[in-house]
Amino acid sequence: MPDLRARIRQKLGGAQLVNLATVSEGGRPWVRYVTAVTEDDLTMRIATFATSRKASHIARFPEVHISCGVSSLAEAQDYLQIQATARVSTDEVDRLRIWHDGLKVYFSGPDDPNLAVLVVKPYRIELQSMASMNPEVWEAS
Repeated sequence: MPDLRARIRQKLGGAQLVNLATVSEGGRPWVRYVTAVTEDDLTMRIATFATSRKASHIARFPEVHISCGVSSLAEAQDYLQIQATARVSTDEVDRLRIWHDGLKVYFSGPDDPNLAVLVVKPYRIELQSMASMNPEVWEAS
């Protein structure tokens, strides 16, 4: 069986719908669906509007939480709970990294001033099996 980090990476492969929780200006949790793309180092990138609520939440308080890994209850075997810090980027490199044609519905291109990228760096990931009450835990070193 591959190591834990490799299994987490496999679970995060490609673009996927995830639940992203931020902390609002009033200190309350706010959860929404977003599409995240994960890189080999487990960094996640999420396209958003520069003026979005999530961008303002993260600019104020960078702690986020992501739940993901289940797209069908009938096929669910395990899922991930991810604790991370996030930042809002408008850097050209980040915009080009996240850009794909599906974003043309919202943005004119990777140089659109409305496009921002949430760069999410996990520091703790729990891989929770539906068959066990004890998650496997990966922590950044």
